This record gives sequence, C-alpha cells and structure tokens, in this order.
Amino acid sequence: MSEQQNENGQELNTSDLRAVRLKKLGDLRASGYDPFKKNTEQAETAVAARAMLPAESHDGPEVKVAGRLMTIRLMGKASFAKIQDRSGQIQLYFKQQEIGEEAYNFFKTLDMGDIIGVEGPLFRTKTGEETVRVKKFELVTKTLRPLPEKWHGLADQEQIYRQRYLDLITSEESRKRFQMRSKIVSCIRRHLDEQGFMEVETPVLIAEAGGAAARPFITHFNALDCEFYLRIALELSLKKLLVGGFDRVYEIGRTFRNEGLDRRHNPEFTMMEVYQAYSDYKGMMKLIRGIVQRLCDEVIGTDKITRYDGTVIDLSGEWRVAKYRDLVREATGLPNWFELSVKEKYDWCVANGVEVTPKHEDFELTNAVYEKRVECNLIQPTFVTLLPAELIPLAKRCPDDPTTVEVFELCINGQEIAPAYSEQNDPLEQRRALEAQAGEEKQNIDEDFLTALEHGMPPAGGMGVGIDRLVILLTGAASIRDVILFPSMRPEKK
Repeated sequence: MSEQQNENGQELNTSDLRAVRLKKLGDLRASGYDPFKKNTEQAETAVAARAMLPAESHDGPEVKVAGRLMTIRLMGKASFAKIQDRSGQIQLYFKQQEIGEEAYNFFKTLDMGDIIGVEGPLFRTKTGEETVRVKKFELVTKTLRPLPEKWHGLADQEQIYRQRYLDLITSEESRKRFQMRSKIVSCIRRHLDEQGFMEVETPVLIAEAGGAAARPFITHFNALDCEFYLRIALELSLKKLLVGGFDRVYEIGRTFRNEGLDRRHNPEFTMMEVYQAYSDYKGMMKLIRGIVQRLCDEVIGTDKITRYDGTVIDLSGEWRVAKYRDLVREATGLPNWFELSVKEKYDWCVANGVEVTPKHEDFELTNAVYEKRVECNLIQPTFVTLLPAELIPLAKRCPDDPTTVEVFELCINGQEIAPAYSEQNDPLEQRRALEAQAGEEKQNIDEDFLTALEHGMPPAGGMGVGIDRLVILLTGAASIRDVILFPSMRPEKK
C-alpha cells in the first residue's frame, strides 16, 4: 500500500496526505526529535560517491551523502531507497540488523520527499548498482506535502512554471537543462574574460528607455518623485563606458519589454551586450562564432544540433553571410522588389498572406516580408547583413549605400540569436537618426547619451545576444518558458 492510499486502498487527496504528515511531525516533536536539523554533513554528492566504487569492485569506502528520498521499497527487515541531490541519485540499503530495530522502524515512518543524511560503506548489488550500506542516518527535513506522482512528475504545463521547484525535483530533463544554462553562461564569461573584456553592471532603473524600439515598464521613483523605466536594452550605458576609456565591456543582465508573451518572448529576459572599441560588425561575427563554437565544444559536446523534425543544424566551420535585400528578393521571387511602389508592395503582401496595414511605410512592408518569409526559414546559421537604415538608428551607414547600415542579424533555427552593429559614433548623425525615429516625441531622446558621444567614442563593434534563445537552441527546449526558471505568469487566483 502506498502513502497515497488509506488502509482500505482508497486514494487520499493532498489535504489528507498533509494531515497524515502533520501528525507524524507532531509525534516527532513530542518525542523530542528535531525534524528540521540545523545541518548534516554531505561529504560527497551522489554522483561523486558512486564514482568512488571501482567498476571491478564489489566493496568500496565509506561515504556521507544527503538528499531527498525519491523512492522507498520496504521489504521486511531490509529495504532499499534512493535519494537525490544536485548531482543525481544514489541507492541506499537499510538493514535492521545493521542499524538496529529502533532506527529501522523509524526509517519505515519516513515519507517520499523527506530529506535525510546517511553514512556507510559502498557496495555493488547483484544487479550491478552502486549502493550505500547504511550504518547511520538522520532525518534533517520533514516534508508536509507529497511529491507529484513519481512516474509522471508534473503533467500540467502551468503548474510546471508556477511550481518550478517540483518540476526540478521530478524531471531530470528539466534539471539538466537549467544546469546546462548555467554552464553556458559561465563559458561565455570565460571566453570574453580571456579576450580582455571587462564585465560591468549598469542601471536597471533608468530615466529614459532607450537602446531599442520597445514598450517599457514604468514605475514611480518615490524618492525622486518622477517616473522611471525598467531598461529595454543595455546599449546606451555600455557605450558611455567606451567613451570613458573601457575599450572592451560586456554585461549579462535582465532586460524588460512590456510586450507579448509567446513561445519565443518573455517580457523579462536575459540579454548579453558586448562592445569592442576599434572593431566593427565584422569583428562581432568572429566573436559570436567563436563563442557558440566554444559552447559546442566545452558544454554541449557536439556542433550538430538535431531539431524536433530531425533536421541537423551544423554550427561548425564558417557560417553563411547573406544580404538582407537578396534574401527578400529570393523570398518574394521578385528581383525588382525594391523598385516597386509602396502600393505594389502592400498588394503583394495582402495577396500572399503577409499581415500588414495600409499605414505601413515602405521599409516596414519589406521587413514584414523578411520576418514572415525569410527569418523563420533560416535554420542553418546565417549572418543577415546590411539592413535598411530606418530599422536601426544606432548603427553606421554603409559608405557605398547610405540607405543601409553596417549590421548583421545572426539567425539560427528560424529565429534571431544576435544582432550586431558597426556602432554610430558621430554625435550629430546619431541625433538626426534618433530624432527621426522618435518623430514628435522628442522628449524620449536620451540627451545624456548624446552628450557623452560629443566627448568622443572610438569606432566600435557592438552585439546583443539573447541568452534565453541561445539556450533554447543548444538544449532543444520547446519554449522560452522552458529555459527561464520562473517565467512571467498571471497571478494565480486565490
């Protein structure tokens, strides 16, 4: 009979199970036992302990491990259990003759999910599994709520996101994905640090929401009695540091955009922005390719990523470079696309199912085609270069074609992973571009940033990398919510 059933074999609900565990907690305290210990020694993790038993050996050294009880198999006077810690699981063997009748009877009162510390020698079972022969154990945390059903874990997707801690306990895949995310970020930092970049921190609360075309979150700063914004980009603060003489800087931090929620977007996300003086967008190509290929080598273990549909994404070697205009011409089948009138472009979009409105400007119609017909089909790594100047006011214009700017958008698996620019360092040209973008809302222009540029910023390459999207790519996750520990959600109704 399982913990989830009463003496008649009927299923108990969560409230009943909690009541049973509260009764056990009361009994423990009444007996003088502290069910929430201050500490217990964990000399080895589960995986490290298992590795201490040589493959050809049946007996090993003594270990001290601790973790959460995930399975319990009671078998008379000897029982097996498994505990789980941050590294994985290890099997335990409890024998009444070994630990004494009183301790063994206490073990039998434990519940799945309780956290215990054990010590004893390693041995190998007949089935070949590394196991701790328990000599001594203690309950260090008594749980009051049961874990999800062990064979299936959390089935409700919303519960997975709301109660991520339960997802991490029951889903090995989820645990490994978030451990991989941590390793990815660490490896990126290592790569940049080794190349002389300095990691910095810039304000999250800002007086002007600049650096990107996005709707900000607004808050009231009580002490200053004025409105502030959560940053929508890291760019402007980092460029001020280039002015200040920090030639290679980067930041990895939370960024906020008060916009939609979908498989690829979360209003709170992690962005890395990196800036290198005396470089340009081509220098950023080399930098991002080096970062991704190092991640493949040191963290993922392969440079071939298999998609859900079986397509293999090859991240090795050189990557394709393609001009924005050439890709649009190819997608529309119209070599003369850029010679068409606004009405002709609009009519083509309507006829071909590209969502647009009569208010769209010329470049917006083209970009709608790009987003709906080009970007989503760029599965293999592709640097899309030389975008329309109207889209990116913070980049330098191409000397041989001032209608385009020196930028790339790195697209992999049908989504943008990293945009990069040859940064605009002409303060007068920068002002003109920002004013054109702002239209009548001139008050939204960051004057402090323009003042900084007038003190002289060296030529530079700059790049933003969506960390969440990069993790999606490298781990094969289905959604951005699967790579953010606690994604944005509507408050649960009480």
